Amino acid sequence: MAPELRHLRYLLAVVECGSFTRAAEELHVSQPTLSQQIKQLERTLGVQLLDRTGRAVRPTDAGEAYVRHVRAALRDLDSGERAVHDVQDLSRGHLRLATTPTFTSYLVGPLAAELRTRHPGVTLTIEERAQDEIEARVLADDLDAGIGFGDSATPGIGATALFEETLSLVRGRAVTAAAVEDRELALLTRDFVTRTHIDAYFAQHGINPRITVEAHSIQALLEIVRRTPVATVLPDVLAHDHPDLTTIPLDPGFPARTVVLLRRAGAYESAAVRAFLRLLPDVVANLL
Repeated sequence: MAPELRHLRYLLAVVECGSFTRAAEELHVSQPTLSQQIKQLERTLGVQLLDRTGRAVRPTDAGEAYVRHVRAALRDLDSGERAVHDVQDLSRGHLRLATTPTFTSYLVGPLAAELRTRHPGVTLTIEERAQDEIEARVLADDLDAGIGFGDSATPGIGATALFEETLSLVRGRAVTAAAVEDRELALLTRDFVTRTHIDAYFAQHGINPRITVEAHSIQALLEIVRRTPVATVLPDVLAHDHPDLTTIPLDPGFPARTVVLLRRAGAYESAAVRAFLRLLPDVVANLL
């Protein structure tokens, strides 16, 4: 007898929860029923898939190998279900997108607006995540696409260049890089890849900046800069959207970084995804 779909989903739930009890709760089945179904799957395959001897339930070596294929199969099945329900005329559809946090401030709004204008029947889910999380979720087919920086180091993820982003000091007059040490700065926290880029610039030029404020959002930085003498570092395109802010050229300037679209290699492209890929260059062109 071939394994049934429920057997595979039950197995994944136990592996991910590490417990029959927690998996049964998530699946809304009784623990005896779940245990029986897993044993039936093991009998069908003729091999033990789970090690039940420890405090946590773990896959055996055979279980590890089998679970890898189960995940891939279920991912492809989910893609197939989306394909079946995909409406080619875009009277409905769904796009799952994630960006690194700085893009929330200047790219997400125009993208959402253009998608709604062209295809009002398509719903959009947008997540704000770190780039390594985006790549992992794109690879797992939990996202259709992501927007981040540079070439992806994750096997199976393709990175398509969209535009070059440059950073500038915001507030006051033109200064040299060394003069930045004389200014109070408000910067993003070190959780942000943008902050890593900024810190690398300071280290390269031997600068010890006076960082008096660290914030976890671009919006917070904008409010601080507007209300205090403190300066910050922001993408040029964002500063251009705020006429009350002054961009301060640095000499030498921050190196440009490449903004990329992240996709899983060979991923199924729904009508909504294809529509997004068509409108993305137009939105980018209007930003620059």
